Amino acid sequence: MKCVFALLLCISIPAAVFGADAQNGYKVAYDGGSLSTKVGTGMRLVISGDHIKLVKDNTEIANIPASAITEISYGQDVHRRVGAAVGLAVVSLGIGGLMALTKSKKHFVGLTWADGDKKGGLAMQCDKNEYRGILAALEGVTGKKAVNSDTMNVKN
Repeated sequence: MKCVFALLLCISIPAAVFGADAQNGYKVAYDGGSLSTKVGTGMRLVISGDHIKLVKDNTEIANIPASAITEISYGQDVHRRVGAAVGLAVVSLGIGGLMALTKSKKHFVGLTWADGDKKGGLAMQCDKNEYRGILAALEGVTGKKAVNSDTMNVKN
């Protein structure tokens, strides 16, 4: 009886967690693109079987068919924490000096689409714990492979 109960819990709890996550989507911040939304606006990215939706406060900002996605890109912004180091240096010079050596990363995912005459693109900042899941979900729904923009050689 204990084994059956343990097996039931092992199956039902992960299913409930993943089902809730798919319904609520991923927390992202709009970083620019063709949507009429301010940069830095927080929203939810909901990936369903055939559509990708951006929702803010239960209002749908964009609804993109998965078949219309032409490219998925990924990149990061790495910078030193200079401001935090200066603030800590006022209190303690040693800790401020060590803080200047640390780095911070921001993770960005970009989408471009062409749905008939409607073309567009966007970049969104993702949480460091969720960007891999977002990329995997987008790749799975669209069938496109994400491009790492950090490894691309840009020639002007």
